Amino acid sequence: MLLTITTTARPATDLGFLLHKHPGRVQEFGRSFGTATVFYPEAEEERCTAALLLEVDPIALVRSRGKSSPDFSLSQYVNDRPYAASSLLAVALADVFRTARAGRCAARPELPGTPLPLELRLPALPCRGGPELATRLFEPLGWEVDAQAVLLDEGFPEWGDSRYVRLTLRGTARLADALNHLYVLLPVLDDGKHYWIAPDEVDKLIRAGEGWLSGHPERGLITRRYLGRRWALARTALARLAELGDETEERLEPAVEEDAPAGESAADEAAADEAAAQGDAPQEEAAQEEAAQEEAAQEAPKAKPLNLRRREAVLAKLEELGAVSVIDLGCGQGELVGALLARPRFARVGGMDVSSMALTIAARKLRLDRMPDSRRARLTLFQGALTYTDKRLSGYDAAVLMEVIEHVDPPRLTALERVVFGRARPRHVLVTTPNIEHNVRYEFLTGLRHPDHRFEWTRAEFAAWAARVAGEYGYQVAFEPVGDDDPEVGPPTQMGVFTRDQRS
Repeated sequence: MLLTITTTARPATDLGFLLHKHPGRVQEFGRSFGTATVFYPEAEEERCTAALLLEVDPIALVRSRGKSSPDFSLSQYVNDRPYAASSLLAVALADVFRTARAGRCAARPELPGTPLPLELRLPALPCRGGPELATRLFEPLGWEVDAQAVLLDEGFPEWGDSRYVRLTLRGTARLADALNHLYVLLPVLDDGKHYWIAPDEVDKLIRAGEGWLSGHPERGLITRRYLGRRWALARTALARLAELGDETEERLEPAVEEDAPAGESAADEAAADEAAAQGDAPQEEAAQEEAAQEEAAQEAPKAKPLNLRRREAVLAKLEELGAVSVIDLGCGQGELVGALLARPRFARVGGMDVSSMALTIAARKLRLDRMPDSRRARLTLFQGALTYTDKRLSGYDAAVLMEVIEHVDPPRLTALERVVFGRARPRHVLVTTPNIEHNVRYEFLTGLRHPDHRFEWTRAEFAAWAARVAGEYGYQVAFEPVGDDDPEVGPPTQMGVFTRDQRS
């Protein structure tokens, strides 16, 4: 079975740094079920292709299952495993490209965070659901999907299609994201795992799906198939995914009621239908308990969620400053962008994010395909990284970094400062970030507020950073609390409002 990864980002041979595999060498990796080989069919400055070839040994695969296997049929030895991509390829990919999947590159630390033009090819992929399912799974992640059914026999086309597809994915993404998409979705498409599914598979799924799975419209199907339709594990995984999201404080504050995007409810209903068909009594009891909790919650006054209060504080400040054009840097799934569009005073609205998945979800939540022309003309959504100069960031009255800087590795903050304050130079910059001093008020919280946070600052640390940046780039800065301002530990969110000096 074969996977090829191609890029045309010059110099294309940087792909070798990202994969930690030298383009000039052929490398083999022994596994209990066969041999994985990495080589480069082409490695030029303009175009570079890396290939992962997995040669499965059917006899070794049977032996690795142990003597207790009850299957003595010939199909153990004669099957499609040596030829068709499956969970075995996902396992080999995870092992061989472990560091690349983690997004680390010591030799070139700036590369893993850079989206690249990529083309991924799988000549033969078992797909229970056909080309349509492959499209449903990969398209929401920002990929252009070319999935073609493979005929049972080209000499006899009347026999129809096989269960295999020839899959090509094209798009711009971080290589780590692309590898994690494949790692999760290959066994999902095959709808079969060829090794024991232990409870730690839930952790593997959550880690590989970080940043995209919780918002995927087919997350229920993906979770069930990845976990071998073991409903207890799937239920655990879905519950953990429900705790994740782009809004940093969702684990700490009640979520804001919003309309579900088209397609999500169908996926959730499908999961519920399957549970009912299996006679899942505990699930039914959980649903009854949840309904009772919702009924009780309706009778009690609801506190306004922090994510909503933060958004309202930013909007109010933008209106106070008289901004007419605003760009949301790190816009995530578009909550602030939607709120800006709802106010006609903001004649030009931009949204940028490094995640193509987040932008896809934002477009769906904003109903971009049905948006009136007058509103659509005010909006620009695009993918980009805040640590690289981009002329598309310029020309706005105000820029917003709402719960963004804490997701940036500290050594790269200076690059962000240069891009936003030095090059784009909007009249105003609004920065919100968690106040770590307030974390003691969350009884169940251990560590930082979100697993992707690289740091969280005290009020003094945030003030020191903001003062340095303002002085270096010709801005004045003022600070405002967001949320209840605790007299001992301060507010949960701190906001810095930067205004460029008139003379600069």
